[in-house]
Amino acid sequence: MIRRLIEGSLILFSWAAGLLLTLAFLTLVGFLLQKGGTSLGVNLIFGDTAPLDALLLRQQVFDGLFPAIIGTLLLIAGSMLIAIPLGIAAGIYMAEYCRGRVKTFFSLLFDILAGVPSIIVGLAGLSLTIFLHRSFSAQISTSLLISCLSLALLVLPYLIRTTQTALESIDPLIRMTAPALGASRLQNIIRVLLPNSISEIGSGIILATGRCAEDTAVIMLTGAVASAGLPRSIFSQYEALPFYIYYISSQYSGPDELRRGFGAAILLILLCAGLLLTALWMQRRLKTILLYR
Repeated sequence: MIRRLIEGSLILFSWAAGLLLTLAFLTLVGFLLQKGGTSLGVNLIFGDTAPLDALLLRQQVFDGLFPAIIGTLLLIAGSMLIAIPLGIAAGIYMAEYCRGRVKTFFSLLFDILAGVPSIIVGLAGLSLTIFLHRSFSAQISTSLLISCLSLALLVLPYLIRTTQTALESIDPLIRMTAPALGASRLQNIIRVLLPNSISEIGSGIILATGRCAEDTAVIMLTGAVASAGLPRSIFSQYEALPFYIYYISSQYSGPDELRRGFGAAILLILLCAGLLLTALWMQRRLKTILLYR
């Protein structure tokens, strides 16, 4: 009787927590739509520039959010291209090769790194920029590359620990089947362990992508500016939606400009939702390819 009561209470609490989270999210989206819904439109993104000219890079956009959207996408793509291979490789090493005191040391190191505030990582990126500027070339400054490196460092512990946990939680029977049939350790990892843990690894990648999209402290210190246009290269400064939202919310000059800030927040949510759906689709496709190739 007591056991059933406890189980029922846990189920009720789980449903209540889920409904509360859903209500909070809907309230947030409703508030943003109320405040910034009227600003949504082509002018918010492209300003007075023709959309086709902006998309084909024929003309720069100075009064729209198109450069900030492109800068955010480049920032996320660059950060994840650096972090994903390193994170998955390190996670495989931690789960399959690392043992004893070395594993304990690295586990502690990654846990500490995961708890480092993002502002510290941003300051580290800024310090690296100053060092390179003084030691190598006066032309080196804050840039898209420094921001990508800093964000990759920020999300790397999550990817490592997610990959490690996913591999270590695989059923021992599945883990030992391929070696029993004569497969090498590398073949077992590539053909058995990774396909069976791709869902958990994909979840870590999705969370890391969201973290890259919203971390204002890092990008503010390492390369984002209010008005830079489209970045010419990875060594130039750029615009980003999180920094634009921060800038507008702290220095807006009127209600119209504030509405544009709320509109930018809505665009950032839509961008994150699009990246989430894309990552889920790629996760399912990759799992199908690995399992049935």
